Amino acid sequence: MSLHRLISVTIGVPNVAETADYYADFGLRPDTGGWFGTRDGGRQLRIVPSPARRLVEMHIGADSPDDLGAAAARLDRLGVACDRSATTLTAVEPVTGVRAVVEVTPRLRQEPVPPTPYNGPGRFERTGTRAPGVLREEPVRPRKLGHAVLATTDFAATTAFFRDGIGFRTSDIIKDAGVFLRCSTDHHNLLVLAAPVCFLHHTSWQVDDIDEVGRGASAMLEGHPERHVWGLGRHHAGSNFFWYLKDPAGNFSEYYSDLDCIVDDQLWTPETLEGAKGLFNWGPPPPPSFLHPDDLAELMTGTHGAGR
Repeated sequence: MSLHRLISVTIGVPNVAETADYYADFGLRPDTGGWFGTRDGGRQLRIVPSPARRLVEMHIGADSPDDLGAAAARLDRLGVACDRSATTLTAVEPVTGVRAVVEVTPRLRQEPVPPTPYNGPGRFERTGTRAPGVLREEPVRPRKLGHAVLATTDFAATTAFFRDGIGFRTSDIIKDAGVFLRCSTDHHNLLVLAAPVCFLHHTSWQVDDIDEVGRGASAMLEGHPERHVWGLGRHHAGSNFFWYLKDPAGNFSEYYSDLDCIVDDQLWTPETLEGAKGLFNWGPPPPPSFLHPDDLAELMTGTHGAGR
């Protein structure tokens, strides 16, 4: 596909300094201008002031200027205006106000990481030593930004903008509730959710394996049990291991590993998921706050961030 990666996201929060400290603890590398970087993806998160927590901007990678022209034509058919230069196309999703910036940029190449050796019945990949996951001492640092989850009051319009306009493709569907969209070979880079108010649900960050998911979450929870949201578990859509935590602004952040990869569109059939499958395959059940964040009423009345 002509789109090839989710480059970065900008999130707005009412408490910038406190939220920035959280993402530094999460393992992202602080940079200038409110930016944070990952090990492989460079600067991928920017935190800016906002009266309420929200997704402000997404940058999406494309291969060539022709891809920008194709996106501009699709957006025009939807009646969505865009600004275009030689290397970028910018359009605002009309329901959520999220600014989507498609830019011509090289594809991200991640150097292969040797597979973690695991022992199993009749299979001994690791002998004479303890498992790598129990020997690691260095802090967990995410490899790259995987996806963002955007809640919208007009599910059809927001989905059309990203899928039929920008050019994302559908990977799976949550019946009457959401759609997993991709702009790369990852199973999803954006999940659009139907909701009574527009907000950022979570961002998701790739780590090497399930041990890094567990180690990262455990370190984040040491002295901060209030950060825990949901995990450890494994999703059905995307198949990835997960653990969700909550930043001080109320956004969730996810460590993930082992996500489905879609290299050939012809070999993947989107599935419509119902019930628990739309959320997880195994693990503890999601808490009510995962489906209906604690500050949802504040977001709906426009009082989020008051008194913070």
